[in-house]
Amino acid sequence: MKIALIQGHPDPAGGHFCHALADAYAQAAREGGHEVRPIEVAQLEFPLLQSAAQWEGDVPPGPILGAQETLAWAQHVVIVFPLWLGDMPARLKGFLEQALRPGFAIGKAQPGRFWKKLLGGRSARLIVTMGMPAFFYRVYYRAHSVKSLQRNILEFCGISPVRSSLVGTIDSATARQIALAKIQMLGRAGK
Repeated sequence: MKIALIQGHPDPAGGHFCHALADAYAQAAREGGHEVRPIEVAQLEFPLLQSAAQWEGDVPPGPILGAQETLAWAQHVVIVFPLWLGDMPARLKGFLEQALRPGFAIGKAQPGRFWKKLLGGRSARLIVTMGMPAFFYRVYYRAHSVKSLQRNILEFCGISPVRSSLVGTIDSATARQIALAKIQMLGRAGK
């Protein structure tokens, strides 16, 4: 399996639990015989898009073009990020807006038709960390931001199925150990 691993934590210094999860997934995937190419969003230089004209017409910056090459190569996409204010960090959202543009992720809609999904044939896994219990996020908040990323962004581009692993109560050492073991199992299996 060819896996693009998107590290979506916005801190370029690293050292967060998201980084430990991504590293554990990548190592286990390689041990399982899979090929992994990382994309470190915090290390990429790119501007935020400010208009539909930019999104539809401008050529993406060089680092985004490189990320698009990795996404085009991949059969499976893993995105790791922390839940911030109930959603993905703004830098990750900005990256996705830059990378998943018309002509790469979606084809322009024809009159009376939907956008063409250009990234079909790929699956995805979302690994999301949070301070609250994951069960509470699923039940009380209905995992709205994860569902939005799944349906409104990834499936819109043709990536399906999209599965999620919610990692809650990350201040607990026990919860971290359990999460790392689960993520390693997923990595070995290429899921």
